[in-house]
Amino acid sequence: KEAMDQMAAQKAAPTHVFVQAGVGSMSGAVVGYLVNRYRERPPAFIIMEPNNAACIFASAIAGDGRPHAVTGDLNTIMAGLACGEPNPMGWEILRDFSTGYVCCDNYVAANGIRILANPIGEDLPVEAGESGSVGIGLLDLLLNHRAFEKVKQALGIGPDSKLLFFNTEGATDPINYREILWYGKYPALHLPET
Repeated sequence: KEAMDQMAAQKAAPTHVFVQAGVGSMSGAVVGYLVNRYRERPPAFIIMEPNNAACIFASAIAGDGRPHAVTGDLNTIMAGLACGEPNPMGWEILRDFSTGYVCCDNYVAANGIRILANPIGEDLPVEAGESGSVGIGLLDLLLNHRAFEKVKQALGIGPDSKLLFFNTEGATDPINYREILWYGKYPALHLPET
């Protein structure tokens, strides 16, 4: 509500909302609130998860409308999102109202940390932990790498888009945070060209 009130004061509304999911409780609450607030024209919702713990993504691609857990190694630097089993109520909202689901590698979150900590222009630095920075890392891929152009177009992201992200944490692991910033831990080794 606070974010929407700030945007409304600037006579703006989000066209796209990037929200990270673990079990889907927080993301389900965000999506549910915004669908109700903007009933006539809700924004596009992009749900992001770590590759190894993408239970919302797995539930979406199963195509049967039910929540599905993922098993195995849930290891990721996005520890707050390493859950593996969807919240049933959150899943129903995310299933019915999300525009897209994205699995992200560790380097996406690490790049988000670096970008937020080192802004350009007059933007202020933001100390964001791994789970809170994945959206900005994904945005970098969508806007700055040709391999993701079709995804950007499918999502309808353009110069008039109003993008909303949620940073859910600061540097909860200070040692890892410093290694990402200072030493380039979790680099994007290569990105596909097409």
